[in-house]
Amino acid sequence: MNALKISGRRPLLATAAVLALATAAWLGSPLAANAGDKLAAATPQMHSHSGASGTVATPMNIVRLSTDLPGPIGKRGPQRVKVDLNTTEVTGQLADGTTYLYWTFNNKVPGPFVRVRVGDTVEVKLKNDDGSVMMHNVDFHAVTGPGGGAKATEAAPGETRGFEFKALNPGLYVYHCATPTVAQHIANGMYGLILVEPEEGLPKVDHEFYVMQGEIYTEQAFGTKGHAEESIDKLLSERPEYFIFNGSTDALKKNPLKAKVGETVRIYFGVGGPNYTSSFHVIGEIFDKAYPMASLSSPLKDVQTITTPPGGASVVDFKVEVPGNYILVDHALSRVERGLAGILQVDGPPDEAIFKDYNPQKSAQSTGGH
Repeated sequence: MNALKISGRRPLLATAAVLALATAAWLGSPLAANAGDKLAAATPQMHSHSGASGTVATPMNIVRLSTDLPGPIGKRGPQRVKVDLNTTEVTGQLADGTTYLYWTFNNKVPGPFVRVRVGDTVEVKLKNDDGSVMMHNVDFHAVTGPGGGAKATEAAPGETRGFEFKALNPGLYVYHCATPTVAQHIANGMYGLILVEPEEGLPKVDHEFYVMQGEIYTEQAFGTKGHAEESIDKLLSERPEYFIFNGSTDALKKNPLKAKVGETVRIYFGVGGPNYTSSFHVIGEIFDKAYPMASLSSPLKDVQTITTPPGGASVVDFKVEVPGNYILVDHALSRVERGLAGILQVDGPPDEAIFKDYNPQKSAQSTGGH
């Protein structure tokens, strides 16, 4: 099984091959058993890219809408739930005028939002698309078992693998591809969330949204038009060119979250990463309830910003009381300049007892926040 299958892709550097071997050993892969021979075989010739490439496939819409998630489970009993994942390698739009080769679960970034309850038996089937070049798998952080299912789903192009597990612990958990080099697969878009609801379900809200943060490492500088190619050098030195919500720089701007004054909002937020922690914040709002690390036990109250690490998740609830556009950010605000922002659009009548603008005409021409 060649976990470093690289034909048709930019070759991994020797350093990346070393990381792949270390990761494979962690997963218990046979790759680690013959490390010397495999490393020699996997060490490629280095080559450079002077600019964005010319001819590429027509970009696919890889953006996962924030509203694309199943509804609450409620108080039903345990069931058998089937989860079908298809791993693909497709060209999508990273930014206006810029495309990128994404690796995805089900042609979207992030992958599908999986929703189960404590006690469910979850049957996972992963098919690696015939058109893939790389091997892929999936590691569910909600799994109690070796590798989170990674070894059981390690699939070559055209192959289907699977396993099942019992959902034992409530919470919001990340899943991701764990094929070496793991960071490369995650950076290219292979991550998602699985919610394990407690037996009694979650408190009712008017709107639920699905948002994940990631990083893209490209040879070309941020904003370069054309097709951007991945940079293993920048990935390994943790120097992303782009930070993204839901797959692209404009995913949550062109497709804003929407609510009306007086409604309650819940955001299921996760960080695919692979490297940067997020200080998730909605400018102009306060989280009435915040579930740090996505533990669904007693929430914190009246929270301004919630820290979410790579491979981690958070849940925030709040009531929207004033109309306007609210900006979703990571409060490491330099990342806004590299594409990381979204919009929550709230419609309805103003409430000047809560917020009164002395000069709304001038404010309409300005931007700002905290």
